[in-house]
Amino acid sequence: MAIVKKQFGSVKRYGVRYGRRLKNKLADVEEKSKKLGKCPYCRKLGAKRIAVGIWICRKCGSKFTGNAYYLEEKAEAAAAEQEEKVVVFKSKKAEEEA
Repeated sequence: MAIVKKQFGSVKRYGVRYGRRLKNKLADVEEKSKKLGKCPYCRKLGAKRIAVGIWICRKCGSKFTGNAYYLEEKAEAAAAEQEEKVVVFKSKKAEEEA
């Protein structure tokens, strides 16, 4: 007899249609997109997806772009790299003025 895997979440709405593998993939994507992500600016867990690829942080209020369905460490690394570039630019500008 086959082992029946329980299907939770929003994919129950599809019933017996579309196949198990597609529904499991969709369930993973929906679960990840509903979770709060880590904000690349304030580093706190509070980024919420408001549209495809658009995220807003509930803590610091910053709006930024990221992956379509969930935030990854790459977005945080890119924001940290951008901040470093701004700091380097400011320090070079300060040296030129002095």
